[in-house]
Amino acid sequence: MTNNSKTVEPQYSLLFDVQMKHGISKLGVMVNESWNQDPKRTLFTLARYKFVSRMLSGRKHVLEVGCADAFGTRIVQQAVDKVTAIDFDPLFIADVKERMNPHWPIEAFVHDMLKGPVPGQFDAAYALDVLEHINEADEDLFIKNSLGSLTPDGIAIFGMPSLESQAYASPQSKAGHVNCKSGEALKKTLERHFHTVFVFSMNDEVVHTGFYPMAHYLLAVGCHRR
Repeated sequence: MTNNSKTVEPQYSLLFDVQMKHGISKLGVMVNESWNQDPKRTLFTLARYKFVSRMLSGRKHVLEVGCADAFGTRIVQQAVDKVTAIDFDPLFIADVKERMNPHWPIEAFVHDMLKGPVPGQFDAAYALDVLEHINEADEDLFIKNSLGSLTPDGIAIFGMPSLESQAYASPQSKAGHVNCKSGEALKKTLERHFHTVFVFSMNDEVVHTGFYPMAHYLLAVGCHRR
């Protein structure tokens, strides 16, 4: 199609104006797997980013820990002033940079959170589907370093599959999940680092305050750092 294309209904010509400006977006290497093998799982993942975007709306500079392909990061980016995204896997960061849209720029680089905090200062941080990959012996160091660059009033969000959900997890998923927790255990873990922790249940794309053992996914918001 060209920028002279005319749709039958004229309002849809906007679609091709956006195509001319942005091109056709490519899926990230991680979301490409879910979109092609289990499309509904892509919806669930993006819903987690939507939750983060609502909780962090209006923040100035937000750190994403363990961004993978950062496909969902744009949802948070839409609600805050700036996002910096890090991952310890160079292949994921290479994918992020290869697909970078100059109209939606983010800072993305390789960083291992177990080696130390990210340089700079942030008023919020979040890590979705990361903490369950961290050995329990290392989790306090991981959380401490994730919070190490936060301002005194900074908040953080951690999301992970619940311990109870692992009975239904795929073999690929289970292979990396070494530290899934129940809702109460996640709350206690984060209370070592925050005075206040709110834990939400999530089933599919729905976030709620229901019974933790029936949640497939958990989202914890920590504030008032210790």
